[in-house]
Amino acid sequence: MSRSISGIISQLTLEEKAGLCSGLDFWHTKAVERLGISSIMVSDGPHGLRKQKDAADHVGINESVPATCFPSGAALACSWERKLMEKVGSALGEECQAEGVSIILGPAANIKRSPLCGRNFEYFSEDPYLSSEMAANHIKGVQSQGVGTSLKHFAVNNQEHRRLSVDAVVDERTLREIYLSSFEGAVRQAQPWTVMCAYNKINGIYCSENEYILNSILKEEWGLDGFVMSDWGAVNERPEGVKAGLELEMPSGNGAGDRKIVEAVKNGSLSEKELDKAVERILNIVFKAVENKKENPSYDKELHHQLARAAARECMVLLKNEDDILPLNKYGRIAVIGDFARVPRYQGGGSSHINPTRIDDFLSEMEASESIRANISFAHGFYLDNDEISPELINEATEAAAKAEVAVIFAGLPDRYESEGYDRKHIRIPENQRLVIEAVADVQRNIVVVLSNGSPIEMPWIHKVKGVLESYLGGQASGGAVMDILFGDANPCGKLAETFPAKLSDNPSYLNFPGEGDRVEYREGIFVGYRYYDKKEIEPLFPFGYGLSYTTFEYNSISTDKKSMTDLESLTVKVRVKNTGKLTGKEIVQLYVRDIESTVIRPEKELKGFEKVELAPGEEKDISFNLDKRAFAYYNTEKKDWVVESGDFELLVGSSSKDMALRTVVYVSSTTVMKKLFTKNSTIGDILAYPAGAVLAQNLLKGIFGEGDGSADVLGMDAAAMVKDMLLRTIVSFSGGQFTDEMLDSLLKELNG
Repeated sequence: MSRSISGIISQLTLEEKAGLCSGLDFWHTKAVERLGISSIMVSDGPHGLRKQKDAADHVGINESVPATCFPSGAALACSWERKLMEKVGSALGEECQAEGVSIILGPAANIKRSPLCGRNFEYFSEDPYLSSEMAANHIKGVQSQGVGTSLKHFAVNNQEHRRLSVDAVVDERTLREIYLSSFEGAVRQAQPWTVMCAYNKINGIYCSENEYILNSILKEEWGLDGFVMSDWGAVNERPEGVKAGLELEMPSGNGAGDRKIVEAVKNGSLSEKELDKAVERILNIVFKAVENKKENPSYDKELHHQLARAAARECMVLLKNEDDILPLNKYGRIAVIGDFARVPRYQGGGSSHINPTRIDDFLSEMEASESIRANISFAHGFYLDNDEISPELINEATEAAAKAEVAVIFAGLPDRYESEGYDRKHIRIPENQRLVIEAVADVQRNIVVVLSNGSPIEMPWIHKVKGVLESYLGGQASGGAVMDILFGDANPCGKLAETFPAKLSDNPSYLNFPGEGDRVEYREGIFVGYRYYDKKEIEPLFPFGYGLSYTTFEYNSISTDKKSMTDLESLTVKVRVKNTGKLTGKEIVQLYVRDIESTVIRPEKELKGFEKVELAPGEEKDISFNLDKRAFAYYNTEKKDWVVESGDFELLVGSSSKDMALRTVVYVSSTTVMKKLFTKNSTIGDILAYPAGAVLAQNLLKGIFGEGDGSADVLGMDAAAMVKDMLLRTIVSFSGGQFTDEMLDSLLKELNG
């Protein structure tokens, strides 16, 4: 294939080469019929296919063809289930084949830096490991059907405010450990056909012409085989983009970008060889898409709807279940309050807005159920389309609740509160909803709140309710899935993929989001999400990884296949988990790693493994994790590589980032040679901390202080601390001639070898 593509490229004119690097229109690539190059279609995702029928737009305004709307990314990540992600991806691939779509735009693997980001409903997590694992398996599923993905938005696209122009200023270690790592695992594991570059700048350079992230990291280091496309309208200067690794401009630039490429080649500012490389990457994918196109493809709409319902059940998170108020009595008296029960909010707004094949709402599903015989009353409670407070609707809700055994309030964020294109201003639910919850609490002790929202909310009312079910944006079958969980036909098994702060100001980005003008500084560094709450000892409303079940689990033992290892070896960790309750359920076992002592600032712990396991009552299983160098490493900006410091590492296993049931320690020896270059401005303490220099430094100190070596025993604590902070050049002055400039030069030569 490489020889034939090479031959095709040799037959293309310069203008044709440039033309292949931009779209034909809003959704198609260009064809060159005389050479057998077809046009292929790309279309929006990521949790459903948004193929537009007529006039094209990129923000979900115009109608698209019916497709299955699966749970959004924020919900799917709460499943912590790799196989589920692959199944959903496979179903998306089938629907793309049926609609003649070759590449679906997604998944979206951006980190949730702040709960205010308007597009958080599309993103997976605040944790890069969880995010990359979810993205990788989504990609594997879609591409198993011969349809490509476009992993987006690469990179550091963590806000909607001024997203087309903002400069994200982030240090290299943070960039590597948090924001790029969210994409890295997905690229290395799953090889998406394409990666979509983001609108924003990173450290002053637009992503669309950022050679460091597009070429050096994405292609050369991570080994991306596919091509990079722009987000719609993200191109700044087209020739610079080609040089930096941006192959395809979308949508069509109406020839403007093509002409700039041609001119750049002619004037020598862009080599034709660089252009040929871009064309080769594009053609590789175009031909792959054509070869994988199926004949007479179709899909089973009902089967996909049932998959959407099963997926929603796996994602929903039980946050509170005081007095075991859930599951509900199928024969009880229940007041259902809130229009979300009959007009569900099941997806977010913008380019991912799906036209669903059908929509299940909670009330209709209950009415259709043959097993539920509860006496149901319904009250609107509040307006969905505005924030007006209605005393009449509140009275209606309290009257219904007072006559029932339990009140189920459907609350959350209306469509207008979060969407692509703008960020939230706060993390509260509408005031008319809060007032309904509190009014109902005055007349009814048994309250369950079902939440529909794409990102965290504050819950000042939580102490007044007994149950809280977080359904996120659960897709077109979410109404039935909520019913399954509330009445016990399914056991809740999702866990939070992000921290819920008690209040917005607890969030680590609070003082620096969304920045000033076109500049936002990521001053919290690597301390994003639970890493920050752990380090600052701030108690969140609900921690990362948290979620309840109708059964209980016990963590019994932890073991490793070795107690010490080098960073070139891998480690197997085994954990035994038992279902100690009365119902079959699923537990998400989470493994975190902590560097006990480090010379660099590190989080208290970091997620490095997870597994979802189903257990029958009384059943126990062994869960295995495999840890390699990256599980123990930090990114060293001097070495420009991942580095492990020799020492003890604690392995922590539990049910959330706050609940560690098991711990053990392993010693890891580093194979990285960290050679330090000493100068006359190095401190005595620096040399003492360096094994090869410690003896030399001690001999030097003995020569100056006699038999003393600058230790606390001889000089006292204060003096010893002062000596260790002394610069080598100051000893020349303070030694009374015992240590000369010549001796300093000789010492430095010996230290630096």
